[in-house]
Amino acid sequence: MTLGTTMQSEQRTMKKSSFGWVLGLATVALASSLASSPVSAYEEVSVSDGGTLTGIVKLEGTVPKPKGYNLTTLPDPFYCGRISDGEGWRILQPFNVGPGGEFREVVVYLEGIEKGKAFAEKEVPQIEAKDCLFLPFTTVVRDDQSVTVVNMDPVMHDIQAYETSNLGARVLFNVPLPMNPQHPRNFKDRTEAGMYHKHMAGPPMKELVKLSKGRRIFVMQCGFHAYMESWGVAITNPYFAKTDEQGRFTMTDVPPGTYKLVIWHPYIRTATEQTVTIGPKGTVEATIGVPAPTGRLYANEVLDHAYTRYNVTEEAKKEIDPLLQKQAH
Repeated sequence: MTLGTTMQSEQRTMKKSSFGWVLGLATVALASSLASSPVSAYEEVSVSDGGTLTGIVKLEGTVPKPKGYNLTTLPDPFYCGRISDGEGWRILQPFNVGPGGEFREVVVYLEGIEKGKAFAEKEVPQIEAKDCLFLPFTTVVRDDQSVTVVNMDPVMHDIQAYETSNLGARVLFNVPLPMNPQHPRNFKDRTEAGMYHKHMAGPPMKELVKLSKGRRIFVMQCGFHAYMESWGVAITNPYFAKTDEQGRFTMTDVPPGTYKLVIWHPYIRTATEQTVTIGPKGTVEATIGVPAPTGRLYANEVLDHAYTRYNVTEEAKKEIDPLLQKQAH
């Protein structure tokens, strides 16, 4: 079977799942490429002559169009519509890019390190449902460990988590995400729902991320609000980072050697890789350009005439006020 035939089969399989719309061809191709690398046990040792790796990641080319969601067809349009475009739509832009091409919230990690510094002793990674968003959009986890998800909103959410696979999506967990009992349960009218903005943590849901052998990517979606999604990648050593607002990253105490530097984003078709050599107590600066994907990346891409196509009435649009943030396409 050819690669193209295999991917077409994967697409058909994923369309049958409840989360098939987000597990596109690009993500499956990336998941397969990441899965090809063998995973070995990592040994924590003292590193006395480690070096430093710093760098900047930029997206080269046109930033892809965002996704668009008709709020009038989904629950809680007035509260969730506080972040919207003023026309009854919630916009989700998976590509966080600065004015100079700075590629933000991208995960950067080193492969080929079998022993080195210890993993940082930190709490379990936490993802928050806040203003009908899952934050952060990208998360770094260790396989076979847990993440905590907390609902900060006065509306119900749930978490549907899947791992990507060349065989299609596999459910990791699917649980309700209860709200804080101090939040009001019933708003009197749409104005009250839209104006309410208190954030209070609901009961934390601690869930195990246990991926299939060789798989390293998982994704979460809210079953009520389709525009809420968050992606995670499982790492095998503590040499990783996420790019900041300037697209920059830093890794310290890297054992001297030559390694593969991988730049990961869930909607880039293939992983961008670069070979880096780090000397004893040396510093290496890397500049990585990631080609922007072209073509249509998702079925619900924002369209020029989306409002006419989906028949969002003027009356329905006026009832959804972007009180917190007015989004642009």
